[in-house]
Amino acid sequence: MSNIIPDPVIASEQLPQKVDVVIVGGGIIGVSTALFLAERGVSVALCEKGLIGAEQSGRNWGWVRQMGRDPAELPLAMESLALWRGMNERIGDETGFRQTGITYLCTNARETAAYEEWLEHARTYQIDSRLLRQNELSSLLPGMSGDFVSGLYTSTDGRAEPFKAAPAIARAAVRAGASVLTNCAVRGVELSAGRISGVVTERGPIRCSTVVLAGGAWSRLFAGNLGVDFPQLKILGTVARVGPVAGVPDMPVGGGNFAFRKRLDGGYSIAMRNANVVPIVPDSFRLFADFVPSLIKQWHELKLRIGSRFLEEWRTPRQWRLDEISPFERVRVLDPVPVERFNQNGLLNVIKAFPAFAGARIQQSWSGLIDVTPDAVPVIGPVDKVPGFFLASGFSGHGFGIGPGSGRLMADIVTGATPCVDPSPFRLDRFNKSSTPVSRAAINDSRG
Repeated sequence: MSNIIPDPVIASEQLPQKVDVVIVGGGIIGVSTALFLAERGVSVALCEKGLIGAEQSGRNWGWVRQMGRDPAELPLAMESLALWRGMNERIGDETGFRQTGITYLCTNARETAAYEEWLEHARTYQIDSRLLRQNELSSLLPGMSGDFVSGLYTSTDGRAEPFKAAPAIARAAVRAGASVLTNCAVRGVELSAGRISGVVTERGPIRCSTVVLAGGAWSRLFAGNLGVDFPQLKILGTVARVGPVAGVPDMPVGGGNFAFRKRLDGGYSIAMRNANVVPIVPDSFRLFADFVPSLIKQWHELKLRIGSRFLEEWRTPRQWRLDEISPFERVRVLDPVPVERFNQNGLLNVIKAFPAFAGARIQQSWSGLIDVTPDAVPVIGPVDKVPGFFLASGFSGHGFGIGPGSGRLMADIVTGATPCVDPSPFRLDRFNKSSTPVSRAAINDSRG
């Protein structure tokens, strides 16, 4: 792993023989689920094939936002924000969360109208988002330049530190009683009488009655070996880091072609907004019909690319035995090559909007593979065809911000507690061809 090294987590050395729940995947969703289950006295083993938070959970923009969310996600975003506010105190550790507000800028009436449409949903939930005009923006964002006619501002949104948050929550889960195992891939699940009875890891078996798959970009492959068809593709996101800059707002800011967030170390993460690479892979053809509506809607934001990932995924077995080395042992961490022209252009666009960045230089760059569903809304819930198997994946670039709430919801579902939010929008069977589609009215952004 060349670019992103998350904070360390002292992993459990001993493989437990039996637990109530095994969680597959040590990103923000997996560790949050582990924490909330362990706090309730549920015995948990979390297995991560690499390091905690080493893939997209440590590579995202670090925005924690309600603003612009799909209406289906808004209650979960609100729940997550409430958890983020108290997370440092709850776990006795540093996640980097700061409630700074977030602003989206726009340069024309069309973008303003999209924000106004979304505000109707925000008012339903009494979110404090509001549309600011040019004179108000100048006061809110000193040093701003450019012809921005309006901005969507939410004072209660904030930011956290990706390379710190998941490890910090994982350490809290360990203190609450969970076993966290790193460099320990789960090869697959075992069934008895048609339901989950355990998992097989590269170190040996663990008996359990429940498995939660929170495998991010790997979830479709893992589920497929069990005969579960989870419609999931991946897009490539690229981010860069610059050093400290004076005279720049503390809050995350996004324009049509740039975004930045102040980091805990005083520097800034910057990116070219609405610039995503879609690697063409074998699943692109298998799932073409599922993703056509999304491709048409977001065509201007997507750059299709065929390259080495096609061959890599073509060569990756889709089925394997549990006594064989699995694909998850062959690739411990997805560490794709960043698209440097996106970072360079993103920085140039940031400088045009905020000239104080003029002296900034890119010190580090990285990419991550973002797992997406056809409707850009995650799956959080049971897989009915395999009793005891639960899925928490497909967060479509939103998982970091809504991670804590998603973990609580998953813990509620697994334990049979009253769900913290309505789980029905996140059911897997919505992708059945006979299902009624969920309406969408989100301001799309795959990083915040």
